[in-house]
Amino acid sequence: QVQLVESGGGLVQAGGSLRLSCAASGRTSSEYAIGWFRQVPGKEREFVGVINWSGESTFYATSVKGRFTISRDNAKNTVYLQMNSLKPDDTAVYYCAADHAGMPVRADSYDYWGQGTQVTVSS
Repeated sequence: QVQLVESGGGLVQAGGSLRLSCAASGRTSSEYAIGWFRQVPGKEREFVGVINWSGESTFYATSVKGRFTISRDNAKNTVYLQMNSLKPDDTAVYYCAADHAGMPVRADSYDYWGQGTQVTVSS
């Protein structure tokens, strides 16, 4: 079992930055790839990016590439999503999720999910 808790969401003006954290617990949590997704009401959960278990590989959605960066500190069992140059379209609930194999982009491939944190970008 892996438990995930997101934090760091909030209200920010367009062009600003936020850093989200995903704290993982569980004996083997550092062996999981961690993905970030976001969701707005009435829409499907959207892939944002993913980092492999070691932190050496990342992959991003086109919509955030160059603006968002995922990193992890396995000593702290924490994965970060640094979001820069935020736009109103980035407004969503952001979720982290854990997968034990690969670096999937599909939400239904992930085994564990956090509760989400709200990010609101004002224009």
